[in-house]
Amino acid sequence: MLRGGESSSASTGREFTPKIVEKRWSKEIEKEILEAWSKEDLYRFDPEKPGPILVIDTPPPYPSGKWHVGAAAHYAQIDMIARYFRMKGWNVFVPWYADRNGLPVEVAVEKKYNILAKEVASTTEGRLRFLELCKKELDKIEAEFVKLWTRLGCSFTYLRDGTDSPRYRTITQATFIELWKKGLIYEAEKPVTWCPRCGTSLSEAEIEYKEEDTHLYYVKWRVKETGEEIVIATTRPELIGAARAVIYNPNDERYKHLKGKHAIVPLYDYEVPIHEHSAADPEFGTGLVMICSYGDWTDVMIINELGLKPRLIIDKDGRMTERAGILAGLNVKEARKRIVEELKKRGLIVREEKLKHNVPICWRCKTPIEIVHVKEYFLKQLVYRDTMLKLSEKIIFRPEKHRRKLVDWINSLKMDWPISRTRYYGTEIPLWTCTRCGAKLVPEPGRYYRPWLEEPPWDKCPKCGAPREALKGEERVFDTWFDSSISVLYASGYLYNQKLFSRVFPENEELPYTLRPQGYDIIRTWLHFTILRVYQLLGKPAFRWARITGMGLDPTGKAMHKSLGNIIDPDPYIDTYGAEPFRYWAAAAAKVGDDYRFSEQILKTGKLFLTKLWNIARFVSSFPRPESGFKLRPVDLAILGALNKVIREVDKAYGEELDVHDPINKLYNFTWNVFASHYIELVKNRAYNREGEFSVEEQQGAWYTLHTVLDNILRMLAPILPFVTDALYRRLYGESVHKQRFPEPREEWETKYANDFEDIMAFNTAIWTWKKKNGLRLSEPIREKKVYVTSEKLAPYIEDLEVLHKAKIILSEPPEGAEKLSEHVYIA
Repeated sequence: MLRGGESSSASTGREFTPKIVEKRWSKEIEKEILEAWSKEDLYRFDPEKPGPILVIDTPPPYPSGKWHVGAAAHYAQIDMIARYFRMKGWNVFVPWYADRNGLPVEVAVEKKYNILAKEVASTTEGRLRFLELCKKELDKIEAEFVKLWTRLGCSFTYLRDGTDSPRYRTITQATFIELWKKGLIYEAEKPVTWCPRCGTSLSEAEIEYKEEDTHLYYVKWRVKETGEEIVIATTRPELIGAARAVIYNPNDERYKHLKGKHAIVPLYDYEVPIHEHSAADPEFGTGLVMICSYGDWTDVMIINELGLKPRLIIDKDGRMTERAGILAGLNVKEARKRIVEELKKRGLIVREEKLKHNVPICWRCKTPIEIVHVKEYFLKQLVYRDTMLKLSEKIIFRPEKHRRKLVDWINSLKMDWPISRTRYYGTEIPLWTCTRCGAKLVPEPGRYYRPWLEEPPWDKCPKCGAPREALKGEERVFDTWFDSSISVLYASGYLYNQKLFSRVFPENEELPYTLRPQGYDIIRTWLHFTILRVYQLLGKPAFRWARITGMGLDPTGKAMHKSLGNIIDPDPYIDTYGAEPFRYWAAAAAKVGDDYRFSEQILKTGKLFLTKLWNIARFVSSFPRPESGFKLRPVDLAILGALNKVIREVDKAYGEELDVHDPINKLYNFTWNVFASHYIELVKNRAYNREGEFSVEEQQGAWYTLHTVLDNILRMLAPILPFVTDALYRRLYGESVHKQRFPEPREEWETKYANDFEDIMAFNTAIWTWKKKNGLRLSEPIREKKVYVTSEKLAPYIEDLEVLHKAKIILSEPPEGAEKLSEHVYIA
């Protein structure tokens, strides 16, 4: 029986016309396919659909600028994994929305309008105006993102309720209220990392480091009890007036006699204790170390450990306070220059050395940070260190090597997470403070609160009865990661779609049905904070899988940054080559977890592969697809056995490794170098059967095998190359490839011929190489020589090989003097 009502009788002398009319692939066909997907609503997520469910926690990108090719490739890969799981029978939800809260848009608006947020937003009216400017900026960039991922064929569900929407912010605030009531959030005045330019505290994960040329100054101090001089080296002489102690290593014999004594601080003339402490490095400077408030977090630790009172001389604006004496009012850079001049003037600098120093800077504005005392809200995380380590073991990491980055980060944490920010475009902290009794009041969850703008939800203080006017609304907002870290809960219907949520996070299962795709650069932020928050709220891991990708690099291997001028815009390449070659590069560039370089050459390779695939499909479309009545020859069973192997390997790479690099490379090789170059060449004569040398059943066996292999190739390629595979599948088989199941190995293809196709290819290659060497075209017959085969494995294929190579092939040992072409092939 033939599909489509084709007759099986007139098979010799027949003209076969390709069913696929277009002679080549064109990027214009992508638009046709996009329209079909939209019209059919092909990727609509139905939460009621039976079967296993999967929520992919798509990274909400921050609309701070256009995507470069690396970012676009990252989202294309997410789509590839989603498409694979759909074809495996999963009900997949891949929401896309923007991460719109936080500092980047504020900085962008400040630069665009030449304003400072903390000045403009100092009044209610000014704050509202500033927020509106931020929203307009975000709307514009978000629209460009949506246009790009749609053009790339990403099957995402666009949620217009981004992280700044009332719905999302309501959920963020509800989680705060719950954790507040659990006692996991507290307010305290502590040393925090502070950006003077942005005017806000930063979490540990928001600190970057920049290497700078600086000087190490060797400064004379005096010991109070003996009057002797000691020399201490420092890169921050402006903090001498904040000194609280001097330390040396317990194993440093040079300073044992100083134990218990005191040092007199130069210029400021007050005394500080001298202690032994293992934090002192005997090899750095003179081995004596000045502990001040605060040069770094080691200072914070030692001051707390020794019970010393901080002496703060830098304020939140990054300027020296009155306690800094002659440095008062100067910024840090000016103060350093001024104090060096004064120390030299008094003969207190012994020498100075040039060195390179890693300076901590704000991740957003790149301003050097300071450690200052600020009253902030903190979320407990240090007490969860051991729990977090156990949770990290339960999540399936792909690749496994990136699990270590999370473990190392958890072990490195030194402080609880400061979650409040003195900024404006963010989710407001839902809290009021009674100015009479000091009570901290949180409302009931369920709506979006703006305490700085609206009346408190109480007529009077529930604690002391003070009138409503005494309740002051909190003006600060959350750290943007406090919002982003509930993304998986938001995507899973937490607090707004309980039916969906209960399927994604089932109570009776330890792991949820969630997948987190993200770059390794935000393991210490997004991944860490999400795992922490979900555990605090639900008591279980946030994810079943974490798929961690590398960084998108320019062609020279450098990370793409505006400051380097090497940002590569994907649009011109998509306009030139189409979305499909871009997706090909996104998959072929590197294995999951490794950095991936942009390469226009790989785009060109992808375009050539599309042309080859189209040509193969057009050839196969010349023949009907039989459903029964056909006879398979050994060569057909050999290619089907090879196909079985490819299905297993590709399925494992997609499903177990969450990788798309191996699938595209294996499928490229199998499609072009195995199926097209060898099998199609071997069966062309039988498929046409113009001379009638094959039976009708054998001819149809060729048709069946051609269609079967191509069908499986298209379905395996569909997650990576959704346009060309769908265009071909619709033309060949009348329906979308994206409604088909992913191929599975067939037991009936595991015959005694299943492992023979490599031997067949080796034979072909040996003959073709000999023909080229002897000036023959590959299609020319071998007239005056015979080919001898010494391997019994090739015996079932000799007839097919004779037809292909137009040669007499004999299964026997070769005569003396025969030319050896390969291990089992001779010619004489």
